[in-house]
Amino acid sequence: MSKSKDILLGKLRNGEEMKVREQVSLTFRLAVPAIIAQLAMCLMSYIDAAMVGKLGSAQAAAVGLVSSTTWIFGSFCYGNASGFSVQIAHRCGAKDFEGAKEVLHKGLTGTFLASLLLCITGLVISPYLPCWLGGGEEIISDASAYFFIYAASLPLFQLAVFSEAVLIASGNLKIPSIASLAMCVLDVGFNALFIFQLGMGVKGAALGTALATACAGIFLLIYIFRKSPELKHRLSEYSPSGKERSHGIFGTALKISSPLWLQNVVVRGAYIMATVLIAPLGVVAIAANSFAIIAEGFCYLPGFGMQDAATTLVGQSLGAGRRKLARSFAFITIGSGAAMMGILAVLMWIFAPQIMGILSDDPAVIAAGASCLRIEAWAEVFFGISIVAYGCCVGAGDTLVPSAINIVCMWVIRIGLALLLIPRMGLNGYWIAMATDLTAKGLIFAVRIYGSGWMKKLNAA
Repeated sequence: MSKSKDILLGKLRNGEEMKVREQVSLTFRLAVPAIIAQLAMCLMSYIDAAMVGKLGSAQAAAVGLVSSTTWIFGSFCYGNASGFSVQIAHRCGAKDFEGAKEVLHKGLTGTFLASLLLCITGLVISPYLPCWLGGGEEIISDASAYFFIYAASLPLFQLAVFSEAVLIASGNLKIPSIASLAMCVLDVGFNALFIFQLGMGVKGAALGTALATACAGIFLLIYIFRKSPELKHRLSEYSPSGKERSHGIFGTALKISSPLWLQNVVVRGAYIMATVLIAPLGVVAIAANSFAIIAEGFCYLPGFGMQDAATTLVGQSLGAGRRKLARSFAFITIGSGAAMMGILAVLMWIFAPQIMGILSDDPAVIAAGASCLRIEAWAEVFFGISIVAYGCCVGAGDTLVPSAINIVCMWVIRIGLALLLIPRMGLNGYWIAMATDLTAKGLIFAVRIYGSGWMKKLNAA
């Protein structure tokens, strides 16, 4: 299977004609490992939540309270990586592998420094964050400790995210999927040790995840330098400043990443706003909301797997100067991702109570979470369109307009409706607002991809 994938990628990079069945074959050869990786990550979140949930609703609420803020910091790491991984995809598409290595060197330096700044910021705000988010006295201590450990591990998280993004950009989605599966297994083992055997509770969950992520990141980086066909070279050749054979790498990275950073702050800020709106509803609502978000993650698996494939295929197609092929890959990945998410949405609607029952023993939490999942199921197809279309735009280096779409939909539609509906309908009101936002976003992204303005080939010279 790997050999066939390499042959098809060679045809893409060499400008050879690719039949539709070959495009579909290459899409799924890249997407399936990515979906497996997403499954592993989702299982890791699911297992973390289930283990913490066994400690009680208060402990679950403590993690749920700061989860929106951990998403913000984590999304900055993904944005940092995208600024360099997109350039690597374009260079690999153009068969400029020396240039891709230069981007790799500078990306390692740039992303590490950025993650160090995030780490320091997180450590400073960790004692105050739960109070800012409106947490009650019974969960403040655990929430603060969990976020402190998470913040301290951010450079290691950044290493894992960057290494994974680099391999995906080069066309290798198999190794990141293996690393994700291994990380999931390690997370279960570490969590069992720290949470229960050592009695560390919520702090143990944060520490276990951090160690599992560190192991995955180190493994991926070693693989890049020693085994990657496109990027391997001796560690002694690593140069943070590089030979300056390529100019504007940091400038291009900033151009790609800055809209993602802005989107992250504004959109994730809206998640924090949502947390503040939900917090007064009580511990049951906080826990149900947190668990429902994790449970819904299973529906996202095909979408985010196809998103990774779309970013790689569109990026390398444009790097090879093949706009028509990039457009074709966009349609194939978006249609496939949305269809698969639709099928999973039906299953989520049917088995919502059973899914929530895995995460919590509290009947009130299960009932509230199941209601949320059934509301969200109606929007999953449109969400799938927006997820994969976003990956297509990122692969093309087009991040400004997609970021603007996400920002406007989040604040105008989701938060606007939430302010109106939560006082009247409680937690269900927020999830109705979310489903409306995702539906509108999917329609807008579909219109954008149908046009051609998003295909902005970055300079790979």
